[in-house]
Amino acid sequence: MSQASGGILESYRHEPQEGRRLHFYAKGDEIPLVSQGVWQVCQGLVQVSTICQNGEEVWLGWAEPSTFFGQCFSLLRSYRAIALCDVQLTWFSQAEINASPRLAQIVLPQLVRRIQQIEALLAIAGQRRVEDRLQHLLLLMKREIGQPVTEGTRLGVRMTHQNLANAIGTTRVTVTRLLSKLKGEGKISFDCDRHIILKEDSFSNIADW
Repeated sequence: MSQASGGILESYRHEPQEGRRLHFYAKGDEIPLVSQGVWQVCQGLVQVSTICQNGEEVWLGWAEPSTFFGQCFSLLRSYRAIALCDVQLTWFSQAEINASPRLAQIVLPQLVRRIQQIEALLAIAGQRRVEDRLQHLLLLMKREIGQPVTEGTRLGVRMTHQNLANAIGTTRVTVTRLLSKLKGEGKISFDCDRHIILKEDSFSNIADW
């Protein structure tokens, strides 16, 4: 995000928003989506995905604090948003965004960021080896939601093995096996809450998007 757009966003977030209430969803809740408006994440992380005709779930990325998401941003009929942890959201109608140049200026850089994230996930999906896909995904998540800790970089949300499997198009059993391998190689570890910690210089042999 540019310094200018970041300043706009910060000033908007700290201004009183009369009539703007927070919506709370617990971890695992499906967030209702309406085509006439968008959500903005105030706290937490939201997984965005679609369901294929065969019933398989495909990740479309995630929305983190300050990011907007909603049905109106997608052409997909099946579009789901799941709280990956307890989240706080605010709602903006599409008419409200269209009528406010300042609000539209805030939304735009967040949409660009989501597009960049989706492109990175598409590039990851193009990797032929499942292990490469997982390593690239962990690097992307390190950049997007990583938190520095003594041991390296901790992913800010605890991801289930099924979450990771859906993100890279494989099975939960395969992800479990690969994570065990990476842990045995000293590239990752887990904290007491089972958050993944990437050790410093892990996967330094592959390109980081």
